[in-house]
Amino acid sequence: MTFGIYRGLTSLLGPLITWHLRRRLAQGKEDPARFNERLGHAGQPRPAGTVVWVHGASVGEVISVLPLIERLLQLHDDMHILLTSGTVTSARIMADRLPNRALHQYVPVDHPRCVRRFLDHWRPDLALWVESELWPNLIQQTGQRGVAMAMINARMSETSFRRWKRLPFLIKPLLQAFQFCIAQSAPDAGRLATLGAHNVSFLGNLKSASPPLSVDPRDLHKVKAMFGRRPRWLAASTHPGEEIMIAKVHRHLVMQFPDLLTVIVPRHANRGDEIAMDLANLGLPIIRRSLGQAVRDNTAIYLGDSMGEMGLYYRLANIVLMGGSLIEHGGQNPLEAARLDAALLFGPHMFNFTDQADVMIDSGGAVVVTGVEDLVEHVALLLSDGAEVDRRAKAAAAAADDGHDVVAAILQQLAPLLPDQRQRQPQGNSRAGA
Repeated sequence: MTFGIYRGLTSLLGPLITWHLRRRLAQGKEDPARFNERLGHAGQPRPAGTVVWVHGASVGEVISVLPLIERLLQLHDDMHILLTSGTVTSARIMADRLPNRALHQYVPVDHPRCVRRFLDHWRPDLALWVESELWPNLIQQTGQRGVAMAMINARMSETSFRRWKRLPFLIKPLLQAFQFCIAQSAPDAGRLATLGAHNVSFLGNLKSASPPLSVDPRDLHKVKAMFGRRPRWLAASTHPGEEIMIAKVHRHLVMQFPDLLTVIVPRHANRGDEIAMDLANLGLPIIRRSLGQAVRDNTAIYLGDSMGEMGLYYRLANIVLMGGSLIEHGGQNPLEAARLDAALLFGPHMFNFTDQADVMIDSGGAVVVTGVEDLVEHVALLLSDGAEVDRRAKAAAAAADDGHDVVAAILQQLAPLLPDQRQRQPQGNSRAGA
């Protein structure tokens, strides 16, 4: 498949794409007040002067890039940042956390006309793509307008690598549209270079520079008061199949710790109904965060089926299992939990975050468990030994902060691409690629 074929197909499928977006809107997955942004219509005027466009898919990406955004704005008084993402949760979080001279828009759907509207309005001077989301029309049209592009904190999992190797005619032109690619790990750098990316380097993981996740102190106080002194542990960012396993772990542990409260936070909050039904069928009393229900003495599971509150959940328990690792999903990033005083447990499948997991394990801040029985044993050990929890939590926190200024290293490599206002020429509304 070439760019031309892809562009033609997405043009022909325009009505179907619009239908899909409206279906997502009906499901609550799109923002009704800002829906037109997904069709390329701007929700705000373009600021005067330099606009650096930063794109990240969802919550993790946009949070990780905040330190870089803040440093760019500190160094360049006339610069504005346009941050795009595709999820309602990321937009809501950024509304509270973006600094002055930075604004958020939803990324347009990858339809040629929608992309053209977006680029005609915003006319970015530089485009930075965070991690791994690659939209062919958006990349092609941006490059055709002469906008410099770079990938930062780029990620290419082993699974994605094997898939893309079968499509070299599509992935190679996409990657080579970027002037350079800064990978988030050495293995990622190797895979991206093999697929054809230009000027690949590894400077460290930008997520290691991110501050701890924020929390509303009133919510934290209220939930902690509900939990009282009950022993508890957290299964964070779980995926289908894992919640049943965690429920089985709870049933074993409660024989030793009768007041135990198990907190489960699914990766996708919209699975709340499904998870609640599955666990209720096992006879476990469940309380759901999304329904505002209060914890009772007999509550076994506190289901954190709310969006954008991982900063709250990580502060509720200092024994944390990283979800996505008990099944062959590849795990979730452990750095956010490590920054909030957690002793970490990983299942056998952390292959999406190999570097981070290895550092945590080597430091003594994390332990790998092989399945339900092993998880029961390790959680029981930690629930019985507060000193061991503290030791592991400190080791994990130290491993999460490697002391390397990743932001400064990335800024140094970005410097040649940053527009010089003294030499900058006005950019017209090129319609190349339309």
